[in-house]
Amino acid sequence: MSPDSLIIEFDRALRTVFATARTSRPTPGADIPEAVLDDAERRQVIGLMRVNHCGEVCAQALYQGQALTSRDPAVRDALRTAAEEETEHLAWTESRIAELGGRKSLLNPLWYFGSLSMGVFAGALGDKWNLGFLAETERQVEAHLDGHLSSLPVSDAKSRAIVDQMRLDEIGHAEMAFAQGAAELPRPVKVVMKYAAKIMASAAYRL
Repeated sequence: MSPDSLIIEFDRALRTVFATARTSRPTPGADIPEAVLDDAERRQVIGLMRVNHCGEVCAQALYQGQALTSRDPAVRDALRTAAEEETEHLAWTESRIAELGGRKSLLNPLWYFGSLSMGVFAGALGDKWNLGFLAETERQVEAHLDGHLSSLPVSDAKSRAIVDQMRLDEIGHAEMAFAQGAAELPRPVKVVMKYAAKIMASAAYRL
C-alpha cells in the first residue's frame, strides 16, 4: 500500500472514531415530534442508541479492513458502498444520542481497532469468505436491531424510525454480499461472532 493510501485510511479511522459523522440522507424520523419519556425510558433509549452507534463504528472498521485486503475491485467497491451507508447510520445514531442528552461509548477506539483487525483477517482469507463474513455480520445486526425495536418505548417514534431504516439497509447489505458470491460461514464461526457481539453490546450499553 502506498504512503498516500495509508494516510487516507488513517484519516478515515480518525474521522470515524473522533469526528462528527455526516449524512447525505435525511435522518429518519426527523419530522416526528419528540416523545415524552421518563428518566428510566430515556436512559434505556440512550443505552440502546449508544450500542447501535458503537456497532456502526465497528462496521466502518470492519469494511475498511476487508477492503484493504480484498483482491477483487468489485468486492472493494461493494464494501465501500456499504461503508458509506454505515457512515449515515453513525450520523443518525450520534444525533439521536445528543438529542437525548447522552454520550457515545468511551470504548469506541478499542472496538474500532479490534474490528479493523478482524476485517483485515477476513479479507485475507479470500473474497468469498470476505463477503461471507460481511453477510453474516449484517444478518446478526438485523437480528440485533429487531431486538431493539422490541425494547424501545413504543412512544419513541423518532428512535424507532432510525432503527427501522438501519435494519432495512443492513438487509440490503447482506443481499448484496450474497449476490457478489458470499460463502456461508461455518456454524462455529457464527457462534463466536454472536457472543463477541453480545460482549460488545453489553459493555457499550453502560460505557
